[in-house]
Amino acid sequence: MTTPAPKSMDAIMALCKRRGFIYQASEIYGGINGFWDYGPLGAQMKKNLRDAWWQDMILSPCWGRKGPGGQRVHCVPLETCIIQHPKVWEASGHIAGFNDPMVDDKETKQRFRADQLSGLFPEPSIHSSLEQIRPQCTVIASTVGEAIELLSADKSLRKAAGVRAIGQSFPDAGVIEADFGTGMARWNVALVPMSLLRDHARDVPSPYTGKKGSLTEPRQFSLMFFTYTGAVLDEDNKVYLRPETAQGIFVQFKNVVDTSRVKVPFGIGNTGRSFRNEITPRNFTFRSREFEQAELEFFCHPSESQDWYAFWRDFRMDWWKAIGLAGDNLILREHEKDELSHYSIGTSDVEYRFPFTSPGFGELEGIAHRGCFDLTQHQQHSGVKQDYFDQERGDPLPNGSRKGERYLPHVIEPAAGLDRGALALICEGYTRDESRPSPEFLKLHPRIAPIKAAVFPLVNKDGMPEVAEKLHADLSRRFGHLGFIETDPKQSIGKRYARMDEAGCPFCFTIDGDTLTGQTVTLRDRDTGQQQRIAIDQAPAMLGEKLQR
Repeated sequence: MTTPAPKSMDAIMALCKRRGFIYQASEIYGGINGFWDYGPLGAQMKKNLRDAWWQDMILSPCWGRKGPGGQRVHCVPLETCIIQHPKVWEASGHIAGFNDPMVDDKETKQRFRADQLSGLFPEPSIHSSLEQIRPQCTVIASTVGEAIELLSADKSLRKAAGVRAIGQSFPDAGVIEADFGTGMARWNVALVPMSLLRDHARDVPSPYTGKKGSLTEPRQFSLMFFTYTGAVLDEDNKVYLRPETAQGIFVQFKNVVDTSRVKVPFGIGNTGRSFRNEITPRNFTFRSREFEQAELEFFCHPSESQDWYAFWRDFRMDWWKAIGLAGDNLILREHEKDELSHYSIGTSDVEYRFPFTSPGFGELEGIAHRGCFDLTQHQQHSGVKQDYFDQERGDPLPNGSRKGERYLPHVIEPAAGLDRGALALICEGYTRDESRPSPEFLKLHPRIAPIKAAVFPLVNKDGMPEVAEKLHADLSRRFGHLGFIETDPKQSIGKRYARMDEAGCPFCFTIDGDTLTGQTVTLRDRDTGQQQRIAIDQAPAMLGEKLQR
């Protein structure tokens, strides 16, 4: 099947700015790389996405689906601090694992990961014109997929029709095949050993310019932001901004068990801000330094963990489909063994084909089988037992009860990025239809759309504005908790429709002359542009039905 041409990210970003979805942070001062603010529509849209996750993962988990063996899925919420005790991050491995050796390009001031400095070298015998594009370039990547993303985004290769991998993930080796519209070319991927970088830095070309001799020796660089608590700014008061929300859940596991009527299997859900000092934030909000996560840690018996892993993997894929990402742009990919974290028993990624990754995919959510790694680590580092006593397991007793079993639960972690989710929904919804008076519109699912409906008087006179105000007030009272209900009496009706289409508003009610005489209104559908007459007193029920789909 032929992959359709990717949508224009420039056009999508322009619409996001024009309609108040996403702004560059600190824009009036020139912006700050890796940070983004959400405008009125973007803030409401992300809240709708967060609320949908909260409803379907915590309040009414999995739409009432039964888990393995017909078990009910039970989850509870938690809200944890951005700043945790530094020993939390020692136990989790973040302080050690999030300190990477970095090198700088002395000419361009660009910074790169030293342990994954890899070279991409074209083979002139296969496609000589590649030498004219770039005789030699390098890229930092831990996998061929990441190398493809960086290669595709390179400004000197913007004419590329697509890039895809035909080799395995490295560090050992790999091959990339690139289609530049004029033929296929193979690129060898080879790791530059750290020893070579330390001892022969002058022989390693810069990833940015391709020149040799401009790289510094490797220096440690922390991916964790830090600050200080208290009045004295010293190492004893040094703390970190969390790089993930998950660890706050793990360190409160025993408190939740002891103070709530929860029994394994159960989940603890958490949403909130996380921070990672990304070296090269890129691709709009896809890779940012401040981002929002929605994570669930589902605790279960080790013998049932594989079944629960499969359950959550499948449900999370179905969930993204249900809120607007159904289609060929969404895939579920199981990690190969060489991709797994050292503690992971299995991991799957829900991936979306973003315009900047096309024809490849970018991670939207990871579903990880973490085993008992986290609880074990915190038990060892804190000295506080994290095991769970299960009264319903163990050998049977004469009275019919069971002896019970004490164990460290295994954990299944569906971890989603709300910023990436919002970006994927915007990219998927962005549609151009040249046959329409205004060709751009956002096909957002009604549940996610920031504006649920708009009420327009056809003209700003003849009693129509008063009727529109009354219907607007009624709809706002009933559905305002879900999102905006708009009204606007000015400009032509076509321009008002176009504005709502670009904002992703799924339904518009128009008050016209027939409303005054026949008590009917026109209901317009965003996606089709079709209109139908309905009784004005049926408008609230009709909107409520459509918003539940």
